[in-house]
Amino acid sequence: MSDVGAGILGFVGMSALAGVLVTAAVTPALAVTGMATNNSITMFENLPGYLEPGELSQKSNIYATQPDGSRYLLASFFDDNREEVGWEAISQYVKDAAIAGEDPRFYEHGGVDIQGTIRGALKTVTGEDTQGGSSITQQYVKNVLINNNTKKASNQEEFEKAYDEATEVSVSRKLKEIRYAIALEKEYTKDDILKGYLNIAGFGGRVYGIESAAQYYYSKTAATLSLPEAASLIAIVNFPDALRLDQPEDEENGVAPVDENGVPVVDEAGAPIPYVKNKERRDYILGEMLEYKKITAEEHAAAVATPVTPVIAPPSTGCQTAGGSAFFCDYVTWVIKRHYDDPTTPDVNEGTQMLQTGGLDIDTTLDLELQNRAEAAMTENVPMVDERFDVGSVAVSMEVGTGKVLAMVQNKKYSQDEEQLNSSAEFESINYSTDFAHGGSSGFQPGSTFKVFTLGEWLNEGHSLRETFNGKRRVFTSFPDSCNGTWQGSYDPKNDDGTGANNAVDATKYSVNTSFVAMAQQLDLCKIKQTAEAFGVKRADGLELGQKFEYDDNGPVYNEDGTRKINPNEVFSPSAVLGTEEVSPLAMVGAFAGIANNGSTCSPIAITAITKADGETVAPPASTCTQSVAPNVAAGMAYAMAQTFSGTASASNTGTGVPHIGKTGTTDENKDTWMNGASTRVATAVWVGSVTGKADQRRLDSWDSGPVATARHRMWKSIMTLADEKYGGAEFTQPDQSLFKQVLVDIPQVAGLSFDAAKQAIETAGFVAEDGGQQDSNLPAGTVSGTDPAGQAGKGTTIRIFTSNGSMTGVPNVVGMTGEQAEAALKQAGFKVQRQNENTVDPTKVGVVISQNPAGGGFAKPGDQITISVGKLGGGGDAPGDD
Repeated sequence: MSDVGAGILGFVGMSALAGVLVTAAVTPALAVTGMATNNSITMFENLPGYLEPGELSQKSNIYATQPDGSRYLLASFFDDNREEVGWEAISQYVKDAAIAGEDPRFYEHGGVDIQGTIRGALKTVTGEDTQGGSSITQQYVKNVLINNNTKKASNQEEFEKAYDEATEVSVSRKLKEIRYAIALEKEYTKDDILKGYLNIAGFGGRVYGIESAAQYYYSKTAATLSLPEAASLIAIVNFPDALRLDQPEDEENGVAPVDENGVPVVDEAGAPIPYVKNKERRDYILGEMLEYKKITAEEHAAAVATPVTPVIAPPSTGCQTAGGSAFFCDYVTWVIKRHYDDPTTPDVNEGTQMLQTGGLDIDTTLDLELQNRAEAAMTENVPMVDERFDVGSVAVSMEVGTGKVLAMVQNKKYSQDEEQLNSSAEFESINYSTDFAHGGSSGFQPGSTFKVFTLGEWLNEGHSLRETFNGKRRVFTSFPDSCNGTWQGSYDPKNDDGTGANNAVDATKYSVNTSFVAMAQQLDLCKIKQTAEAFGVKRADGLELGQKFEYDDNGPVYNEDGTRKINPNEVFSPSAVLGTEEVSPLAMVGAFAGIANNGSTCSPIAITAITKADGETVAPPASTCTQSVAPNVAAGMAYAMAQTFSGTASASNTGTGVPHIGKTGTTDENKDTWMNGASTRVATAVWVGSVTGKADQRRLDSWDSGPVATARHRMWKSIMTLADEKYGGAEFTQPDQSLFKQVLVDIPQVAGLSFDAAKQAIETAGFVAEDGGQQDSNLPAGTVSGTDPAGQAGKGTTIRIFTSNGSMTGVPNVVGMTGEQAEAALKQAGFKVQRQNENTVDPTKVGVVISQNPAGGGFAKPGDQITISVGKLGGGGDAPGDD
């Protein structure tokens, strides 16, 4: 199209706009007199006439509560750094500067300043630069349209398209803007429109709204801005990118600006004029304020003479501002993102939108005193970096009975910045305390702390704490498993001290591997897994306990739909009883809190309240408490776990007098070390280990605070000492006597068997077989002659097996024979005979054997002496015997 044609069309468009503006100005009068029949009026009135200002994107804040009840800001999150404020929270200087600089006739027109709009429109249709001239109401409308349109975008492409549509330079957009402005003035007061404008306006970069601008550029609130400060901020609105005050190196508007020829811009004394472009606009606004009598000449002179000197308070979006609480903060963000996301809108995460744009005040469960103690314990005992191995550590505390996460610390500096993460191992983006879904961690092997679930299932199935079993080290070959079928194989667990324990209390107290495997062999592997799951424990990667993803030489294997493939050959195996499943410390502390809560496990919560910018509340995720085991079973578990503080957990004793339950844990080669425990009020889990599982802590020299392998105890003791002092703790419920019963079972009858057959029968019955050596017996030499004890005993009892030396023969029964007959029979059998008389009054007993010792039918060694008593009438006296 020729320039002439463009000019004609521009003139036509301008004529239409001018007609509309005149019409807009007189429309109310025309409507009253019934003259609203003009085509321009019809065209104008057919445009959309109602604009509902949507909720503005505002920053959200995450808080902890201080001991005095006041809030402590952990972190803020925003797409737009904005904080809406009320009319009274804005300095009068700001209001006057905005009107004088942007729209002097604001309180006089009906939404459109005809003079300014025509001037701006002329520039637009003639192809020159976009010219201002829009009223404050029109500018507010434009920003509302941008806000409303872009909020619907689900990605950057949609955002840019929505923004371009809302800011299109055209007569049609201008007409729509005018229509909305006029309608808006009928719905809202002038003060409300000005307040809305000041809250929505952009002030450079991601800073929006006068309150955030005041905080960012001058480190104060909008209510306390001075005259020159207020004018300099309103100056930015005119051209935010060029007039912002946070780019000191900018050549045109920095601390040492130059003109278009590269010549420094200086004052009369030759000093650079900082932020000269902003100052020029600021001083223009100050001049307008003077002209419209908003300030005095003295105020004007003083303000103009004041240099532009911002005091930048950089806003930060993200948890890195939370310091040692950053990983807890990160957990809170993931709770929001996962809990409030709508699965039916896969392209949008509603939780993220709430956090980034919702203007939420989020109050959390964090106990700052306990958090600070945990941070100090971590700093004192575990370094961020150890050149010998990839050291990692966390400590997590939870309130018993509520699921409230009270503390969460990690031995790293939190960061999501790739450059920082690549620069030093001090930085970490993954939250080791949580699972993959809530922080990116795949978890760690819990070692012997996982044994508590076998203990729980042992009691669930009716076994007692003092019921004995064979806890000796041996190779285990078979385990019941109702989920996957009986496990068959060869499993040879080892103990640190090489010994075993034969009851659940001692097995727990001393953390004896073979004892727990022996218990598991009498249980069902599937039910042990289900008991752990009942306490809220699952694999940190999101799979069920026992499951694992499949890998090949190229890495992870995927299904056709793009999901990870699960290895069908992996099951919950006997080794899992000793803690080989990767779980999160948060899950473990929750389980221990559940045991301490009489078997009722409460899901973790980190948020106590969520309040929107308008004061409306949002229901936070609630804790769900579930009875994991019967209360008496939990009491039995607690009884056994309390004994560890005079066993493997003795180094964690707090000395406060508050009762505790606990369980230590180590994995193969001490790659992971744990101390988990609880009072009746607070549970704490401490993990120290190798992030990738490549170090044996026992072989490492000590850190400054003490041995590497016992850092867990030093940390747990420090944290729980404060927890005891602050929260207290009661005695744990005692289990009833049924959990202390001793169970006796029959000892197999093995006489006459080979030693190996007898040993197998006794061990199969749950006893410990021991070779008692040879003994005199009439049974064939080498066969088992008997056991000690015999009859009944508790499982795990050591049963001595004796084998026959074949040295004994049967003693004939000679009672009733004559003395001579008896002697002959006994000598014939190879025995010596001792004969004695025994008085009798029965003539038929005279000369007859009345008794013998040993008795007939018994056994004796050949050559042994057999004593016989022969009847004699009347008086007594011994007859001489034969040797």
